[in-house]
Amino acid sequence: MSDSSTDTAVSVISPVAFIGGGNMARSLIGGLIARGGAADAVRVAEPVDTLREALQSDFGVRSYASAAEAVPGASVWLLAVKPQVMRSVCAALAEQAQAQRPLVISIAAGITAEQLDRWLGGGLAVVRAMPNTPALLGVGITGLYANAAVTAPLRERASALLDAVGATVWIEQEAQMDAVTAVSGSGPAYVFLLAEAMQAAGEAQGLAPEAARALVNQTLLGAATMLARSDDTAATLRARVTSPGGTTQAAIEIFEAGGLRALVDRAIAGATLRGRELSAAND
Repeated sequence: MSDSSTDTAVSVISPVAFIGGGNMARSLIGGLIARGGAADAVRVAEPVDTLREALQSDFGVRSYASAAEAVPGASVWLLAVKPQVMRSVCAALAEQAQAQRPLVISIAAGITAEQLDRWLGGGLAVVRAMPNTPALLGVGITGLYANAAVTAPLRERASALLDAVGATVWIEQEAQMDAVTAVSGSGPAYVFLLAEAMQAAGEAQGLAPEAARALVNQTLLGAATMLARSDDTAATLRARVTSPGGTTQAAIEIFEAGGLRALVDRAIAGATLRGRELSAAND
């Protein structure tokens, strides 16, 4: 008996052309194939020979050296190239975009839906997507924004494609996409930094490196799992493990006195601003 959600996902994502075959595109392709998507309905344009050949060998998808070869017949285009080259890539595809009128999905940080639509000739359905690196393991989350040309069925297509690598959240105001990038797109790096600091601190207290690493990694995994599975807020969970006068309270008080909350706020604001700067720099 087939899984209905898988059937739906397969029906709404075929055929699709990936423009760019890097890590995020690879994870999406792997997720689609794992959920029963037809490999022969997935096309990938990737100029690097080794990446292109690996995608074709590993997943059985059709691969091409140029985007112009990959897009004919594809109703969904997923743009997975660097923000710095997005304008030139779109300009080269504009004539085909106007002829085919695909759903265009971009995972480039800082490039607006208006820019993408303009560079592709105008009047297209465009979705901006911001996945994060845990998508490589199928446990990512993606923020999505749709322009006015994206209908409800097209939203469903976009969700089905990105659901292959984790949860999706629709954002109704595009200006908020820079905050999505700052919180979740860049967010894994913040956790990795915390892990680095915790491991170093554990070693400074006499733990062996391998023991400190194991303790930190599993602690972060366990805490993240509790956050994901519990209906309680992060504040409630924190309070529950912070006994008055105990070791946890001693650490929390030092974090608070050191201005951790204000530092995180400044960091997220800085990343958000950088996203806006990227948009302006590439226009």
